[in-house]
Amino acid sequence: MFAGQKLRELLARPEIIVIPGVYDCLSAKLVEKAGFDVAATSGFGIAASTLGLPDYGFLTATENLSTVGRIAQSINIPLIADCDTGYGNALNVMRTVKDAVQLGLAGIILEDQEWPKKCGHFEGKRVISMNEQTGKIRAAVKARGDNSLVVISRTDARAPLGLEEAINRGKAYINAGADVLFVEAPQSVAELEIIAATFPNVPLVANIVEGGKTPAISPGELQNLGFKIVFFPLTALMAVTEVMSVCFRHLKEQGRTDNLSGLMNFQDFQELMNVPQFLDMEKEYKE
Repeated sequence: MFAGQKLRELLARPEIIVIPGVYDCLSAKLVEKAGFDVAATSGFGIAASTLGLPDYGFLTATENLSTVGRIAQSINIPLIADCDTGYGNALNVMRTVKDAVQLGLAGIILEDQEWPKKCGHFEGKRVISMNEQTGKIRAAVKARGDNSLVVISRTDARAPLGLEEAINRGKAYINAGADVLFVEAPQSVAELEIIAATFPNVPLVANIVEGGKTPAISPGELQNLGFKIVFFPLTALMAVTEVMSVCFRHLKEQGRTDNLSGLMNFQDFQELMNVPQFLDMEKEYKE
């Protein structure tokens, strides 16, 4: 079964889908081990972990797709990839979508920011025209062909142009063929309610960034409002950054780690990486 079809089956269920953000194969494997049904890459996380740079449009299409392709191959659950703006005009979007299909992605997120784009919860965002983005969505739908890849259309218009414009864009993008609508960074529960009431029959995304612009209400509350997907794109990135900071400070100050708490057991890590299975395979083929 195509990964996109698995995602579509989950979208057809009544429950909201809670999706953690990942940025490498290890974080994705941990999401799968924890029992989540879907993982989603964070461009913010990939830019930080790959380049050591913020989500400011520094990440190229090649760098991003190379990373998300490896992640998709490392897990057995569907992966949604943050593909920024599609890296250009409608023709570039078609190339990005074809690559996404070849990589086995379940879904992609395409946003309507100008390039270079920024994190959806940063200041100073700018968006392209609604007509141009509508064309890019139509191009994405055409490029996927008969593949079940889910096209998630994101609008960042709320910040620069207001909620009404974001909603108008959402209507246009759904009419252009997008499967899921993602209005980025609504700034209150009231705005979330307006979005949900406007699109009662459209799968909707809420994006919860700790410390960001959208109120951090629970998945249950979001489901009651009418949302279908809730992303937690940066939670793991922020958590692991804090843990590594503590680890490195401890090592610098004390010069030892045998008294450091919070480490995963080495044997458990080997299990996570399937070391026993590889050892068995090695024995099978050893002369």
